[in-house]
Amino acid sequence: MPQVVGVLTRRFGDFAAAEDAVQEALIDAAAQWPQEGVPANPRGWLIQVAYRRMTEQVRNERARRRREELVAIQAPPDRRTAPPTDDAYETDRDDTLTTLFLCCHPALTPASAIALTLRSVGGLTTAEIARAFLVPESTMAQRISRAKQRIRASGIPFRMPAPQERARRLGSVLHVLYLVFNEGYASSAGPDLQRVELSREAIQLARMTHGLLPDDCEVAGLLALMLLTDARRPARTDASGTPIPLADQDRSLWNGEAVAEGIALITGTLARGAVGPYQLQAAIAAVHDEAATAEETDWPQILALYGLLERMSDNPMVSLNRAVAAAMTHGPAAGLDLLRTLDADGRLAGHHRFYTARAHLLEMAGDRRAAVDDYRAAASRTTSAPEHHYLTTRAARLTTPDHAERATPEQPERDLTE
Repeated sequence: MPQVVGVLTRRFGDFAAAEDAVQEALIDAAAQWPQEGVPANPRGWLIQVAYRRMTEQVRNERARRRREELVAIQAPPDRRTAPPTDDAYETDRDDTLTTLFLCCHPALTPASAIALTLRSVGGLTTAEIARAFLVPESTMAQRISRAKQRIRASGIPFRMPAPQERARRLGSVLHVLYLVFNEGYASSAGPDLQRVELSREAIQLARMTHGLLPDDCEVAGLLALMLLTDARRPARTDASGTPIPLADQDRSLWNGEAVAEGIALITGTLARGAVGPYQLQAAIAAVHDEAATAEETDWPQILALYGLLERMSDNPMVSLNRAVAAAMTHGPAAGLDLLRTLDADGRLAGHHRFYTARAHLLEMAGDRRAAVDDYRAAASRTTSAPEHHYLTTRAARLTTPDHAERATPEQPERDLTE
């Protein structure tokens, strides 16, 4: 989808209208393709349908004569009544990175830029974005709508910004890629734990950004984090799609090439000086991936890294992860003490990942009844079907008299900030 939006934006010069037209084309595709089959050139099909939508909109909105004139000027005389061919749009040209930087325009607040990019580049629904930001869906819909209006009013041309301008937008760009990857790696809702297409899109965009800015340590750190985390994907679920905690995964299934590439990236960037949050998270992922077994994991090092990250980001999800690392380093009581402080903070009130983490630590501490309550509380709050199944199964196992499983706390896989 972002490639299609980019093609039409480059053609018409109106990002908001292009994004709306592509959304309508995707709705048509969802209705037609299951019955008629996927066309030989899906991208070309979407471009042609979206083009017709935009043309109809221009003709129907008489008050927008300037846009109608722009279409007339840009289209060759013999193609003003029919959509151009794929060649006329240069469909082999990838405008995704340009679209990404356009969405992160400085006229937008960081939160609005991230939300708009998740919608236009990441392809997430408004509801999914709202869950990622922990806000109501109506609030997120308004935020995205206002962002589109501001970009339209700015009159900014559709092209890659100059180096100085790129630097201003880079923080939002990296945050967007981080959120897209997280939604792909651990979907907030639906029947599947993972949305592989989102993770791959985020990794591809991170590679493109790294190619554009090879000396930026945080860009390299983010790419390393994605590679090191995505490397575990083949081992993260069983045959039924139920999540497998990190400690119980078959590490022989991990992608060794991705691990090696990620470790090389983070090793090289950490040696260059200033360290940012993405590099710290990549370093934590590297410690996990370098351990041949769960028992060999260097938890004291992970705890120290989370301490640095917590001081840098003041993110409650980081604090939640640090509590788990403290439990693995110093025992469950230490982790539970940190969770009590985090609970009083209130920023994760009602969040299922808080209940999941506390349930694991209570299980480690031998308080099975309290652990069952928290597993059930977490299950009632998650919108992910696989996570719900995992949590209810965990609770059920603790209620059996012969339960003797080793408690293996799973670190929350999201670290979302707004």
